[in-house]
Amino acid sequence: MQYGPAVRRRKLGAELRALRDRAGLTSGQAALRVGWHQSKVSRIETGRSSAKAADVTLLLDAYEVRDAQLRALLEALAGGAEGERGARQQWWHAYKGLLPPAYRDFISLESQACHLRTLETSVVPGLLQTPDYARAVTRASLDGLPEDQVDTLVEIRLARQDVLRGDPPLELSAVLDEAVLRRPIGGYGVMARQLRHLVEVGRELPHVRLQVLPFAAGAHVGLTGPFVMFSFPNIADLDVVVLDHLVSSLYLERKEDLQAYSEAFDSLGEHALPPDDSLEFIAGIGDGT
Repeated sequence: MQYGPAVRRRKLGAELRALRDRAGLTSGQAALRVGWHQSKVSRIETGRSSAKAADVTLLLDAYEVRDAQLRALLEALAGGAEGERGARQQWWHAYKGLLPPAYRDFISLESQACHLRTLETSVVPGLLQTPDYARAVTRASLDGLPEDQVDTLVEIRLARQDVLRGDPPLELSAVLDEAVLRRPIGGYGVMARQLRHLVEVGRELPHVRLQVLPFAAGAHVGLTGPFVMFSFPNIADLDVVVLDHLVSSLYLERKEDLQAYSEAFDSLGEHALPPDDSLEFIAGIGDGT
């Protein structure tokens, strides 16, 4: 178990090492091509040192990597990306003074992922929140925060939702405990609008799959708490599970951890209502609020 930055350094280094091997170069030869000492290449590949986006770009050029999507992903793992695509995807750096590193790291992963699977037991996933609901959640989570900072955090949460309408869009699979739908966050009016929004998104966007885990399902593997699983294009080894705590986030990336959470998510899907029935269930609760 590691925290986000350490996981990303290790995974970035492993992929760069694989690309170097594929190019038929030793670490010394790679260093000569980019004008570095061999030890810098080794430190990056083992995750002992961070790599800047510019460093990654130099290495990818040296290894003659032409895949634009792969280049963007690896540059983003280094904390930034060059060019128009990178500038668009690194929008959150404008809020660097307000966002803690763990949240910036989460947004970066979210922006590069191709599939997100999540179990939520308390609140609607951030990617599906309405502005009023997001504001209520932010106020409750960060009690006493000045109103202008609340406004900014809500703005950030809404900006994150652009990934659902990107090209290609992020595929989102969410299992929602019934408690998420019953808890009137922000009051009954805010909650009613939030539930209608869930139904609208679930019906409008085919890549958003919502399932409700009703109270009637009884005990299930999700009782241990919510989690998020990111999957990435091109590089399966970059998949990671994120567990949120009150003051930090924990990143799990061992194969056995990923397998366990993948199986847990599949089990939750089997216990939950099918997507169409789930949308009807959500609509029914919304009609009663």
